[in-house]
Amino acid sequence: MHPTTALPDAVPFSRPPTPGLHPLRIGWYGLGAMGYFMARNIATSKKLHPASASPILVYNRTLEKAEKLVSEIGNAAAVVASSPAQLVTDCDIIFTNLANDAAVQSVYNDFTKTLSTTHPTRSKIFVDTSTIYPSLAAEVDKSLSHFPYCHFVASPVFGPPAEANAGKLVIAMSGDYRSKQVAAHLMFPGVGRKVIDLGGNVEKAPTLKLIGNGLIMGANELLAETLTLGKKSGIDAQTVHNLVKEIMPAPSLLAYADKMVNDKFDGSAGFAIDLGIKDSLHVRHLAAETNCPVPTIDVAHHHMLTARSIHQRQTQTGSQKWDLLDWSAIIAGCRVAAGLDPFDSKVPKIFLPPPKKKKKRTYVLKHALLG
Repeated sequence: MHPTTALPDAVPFSRPPTPGLHPLRIGWYGLGAMGYFMARNIATSKKLHPASASPILVYNRTLEKAEKLVSEIGNAAAVVASSPAQLVTDCDIIFTNLANDAAVQSVYNDFTKTLSTTHPTRSKIFVDTSTIYPSLAAEVDKSLSHFPYCHFVASPVFGPPAEANAGKLVIAMSGDYRSKQVAAHLMFPGVGRKVIDLGGNVEKAPTLKLIGNGLIMGANELLAETLTLGKKSGIDAQTVHNLVKEIMPAPSLLAYADKMVNDKFDGSAGFAIDLGIKDSLHVRHLAAETNCPVPTIDVAHHHMLTARSIHQRQTQTGSQKWDLLDWSAIIAGCRVAAGLDPFDSKVPKIFLPPPKKKKKRTYVLKHALLG
């Protein structure tokens, strides 16, 4: 991990007061493609936060991932928790990074069960960094508010695994002010390069996250259509990519253009298309609730479904190239609609067979006269 250059307005909160004789104990649940790097970076940047001198407690449903993290950074930085309940009982601030709404709901239900039997006697902060629907954040906040000293912060993050690895994520936060202070200064600069404060309503940060993911999704759809049109028009994909670099040099756009141009659709090294489809459903749900049409997201959703459907069919026949498909494979939907191979841009022939020529029919003159 490389140090991130601090910007003047990178954290919109003053540093929280020193907790006194009791040092903060940090817990982390969820070590997936994003969570692994985020937990590692918090653990290894603890030297920047004297109040959190203890090794962080980490938990993952797959024990091997937690053990791998401890092996990488050492027992002085992280220790494997025996259960989610240990995170709740032993830690002052618990971070979660989970795949979807169902996982978040399940984990926080388990947390509240533990709280109902342990009865916390000092401040306990729960910070969820997952991408979830805003109303679920409100439900989690309400369930935790029944317990004294417990606070919830919704804190989704923007950026792919590579940026999580480098500690360059953008962090959105909403919820209790003091809890955001504590969480923000633990996450910056180890986890993220900037924190955006969305106020006290916990639904606002997840809402911004969906808007941001919709923006990326729409940009990827436009990029996929542009590259496919170039292919069909006889313009080399790299030439189109170079044009994007000149007129729209956004880092995210360039990264996904590289994946599409070079058919780098391995989801294990990026953002899985299942998660992209989950997010597109959330964005469309939000759009329906607010009476705000999002036609680009609708098209992107359909193209991701097409890509996933083709990949699943290939998996069934054993012909798939990747076990997990990246959401940049959205271009497969555009390619198939244009008659091209979905995942291999080097295939010169069109994916769909050309229509068969109709046989000419000849009629005898007397048959035509009689008919």
